[in-house]
Amino acid sequence: MPLQNRVTPFGDIVATPERGLFTGNRGIIHDPGTKTLLNRRWSNPAWITCVCDFRGRRRNVMATRSWTELFFLDEATSFAAGHRPCFYCRRDDANRFRAAWEEGNEVNGVKATEIDRVLHAERLDGRVKRLHALDGPLDSLPDGAMVEAGGESYLIAQGRVWRWSFAGYTAIDDAIRDAQLLTPPSTLRAFRAGYRPVLHPTSSPHTLPSS
Repeated sequence: MPLQNRVTPFGDIVATPERGLFTGNRGIIHDPGTKTLLNRRWSNPAWITCVCDFRGRRRNVMATRSWTELFFLDEATSFAAGHRPCFYCRRDDANRFRAAWEEGNEVNGVKATEIDRVLHAERLDGRVKRLHALDGPLDSLPDGAMVEAGGESYLIAQGRVWRWSFAGYTAIDDAIRDAQLLTPPSTLRAFRAGYRPVLHPTSSPHTLPSS
């Protein structure tokens, strides 16, 4: 049986066989004896995204009272859920994200804790996901932005709209209506300032069926 540690763009944590491209954590939120989640869904405002392979280290997932291993389809998914790159295992990416976050949000010299404070206010509305109004049409959003419409999650990439699932993305041709932003606004501004999140390969036009 798969563990309950796969994250949706809404930030929900569910059980599904697919693992994804990235791992990460929100602190300790599981019982190692049963490998099940506690009632809380975070214990630390530093929600980070990590690489799955780092210096050959291997972890027995959710087996000890250490950070709870979560998994994401791709980096766009983790950003939508409210995470940001880890400064330990992804230092170069984290520094690039901080530089773009500073430029996009017109601040200088921010610490990771300050980014976490802003993200924490943007990602949660009480215990549920905070949604944000779009600041323009869908086609003005940068690659990697994610939106919600009709209870589903969609990625904006390669000039197209892609429906999200744990298995990957599917391009759609129909217009989506009444969309709201899943990606935190401060992160979206970092995308506009040049940070490019890693996307699952199913979001490439090369994966589209030939006509």
